[in-house]
Amino acid sequence: MIAEVPKGSSQREISEWNGQGRITESDLIAEETPVALIYNGISHAVMMASPIDLEAFAFGFSLSEGIIDHPDQIYSVEIRTVKLGIEVMISLSSRQFDQLKKRRRTLAGQSGCGLCGTESLEQIHQTLSVSSPQGLRISHDVIHLATHQLTDHQPLQQGTGAVHGAAWCSLEGQITDICEDVGRHNALDKLIGKRAIKVSALQEPGFLLMSSRASFEIVQKAAMADIAVIVTISGPSSLAVDLAAQAGITLIGFSRPARHVVYTHPFRVVSESSSQDIAGDETPRQTPHS
Repeated sequence: MIAEVPKGSSQREISEWNGQGRITESDLIAEETPVALIYNGISHAVMMASPIDLEAFAFGFSLSEGIIDHPDQIYSVEIRTVKLGIEVMISLSSRQFDQLKKRRRTLAGQSGCGLCGTESLEQIHQTLSVSSPQGLRISHDVIHLATHQLTDHQPLQQGTGAVHGAAWCSLEGQITDICEDVGRHNALDKLIGKRAIKVSALQEPGFLLMSSRASFEIVQKAAMADIAVIVTISGPSSLAVDLAAQAGITLIGFSRPARHVVYTHPFRVVSESSSQDIAGDETPRQTPHS
């Protein structure tokens, strides 16, 4: 038996081949559950997600999808376990609910689907921009410090090897908040919501660290949450780079010990010993492999 089962996982009997023979034992599996987000009694989205931090998920999804502009526009969140999954009942202000109905948008997505239900190409290509604090800078050493800590802050990933993490990092490189989920977009929504519930946390400068690649949807959700710096373990897509450039976001990928790649707005990344920008040169880089 496994001594401690982290939230969001369950045990299953497995048969493992270790190169010498077959071993039958108990293993931890990441839970994946249909989660329905229901606003004022009307189902708006069904996402495949980890069944943890669901109140934060409700707030973060609502913010990153533009359903609300401020956490106060959600009056209450109730979590209900039903036969087919989980229902998250969200009580929304009348004004925001009226706007939601006008959008006529219904999602039925998988955990990796950040644009399911979008009705037109125009809805995807929104004009987004961030308003980061003047003088916001992070050093290369701080990026490496936060990246080095990430695994230690992911108990569900350590137990199952099947989830993503979204972490908020201080300008000193310390991870102050983290959320995990089978879907990278869900993990980010949960982090956004977790910080929104703690309103004071929204005033704390820092940067986003993702255990995944940088997709268009990750950058889009970060822009909606006014996050100016994104660091990812893997590389970005072309649309992610283009959106980050347009939105004023510093996008950093392939974060590794002693190395990372700055794709957009490198002026925010500086050396530890001086304030001079050492990431803004025009020297072509060979694309690293994840």
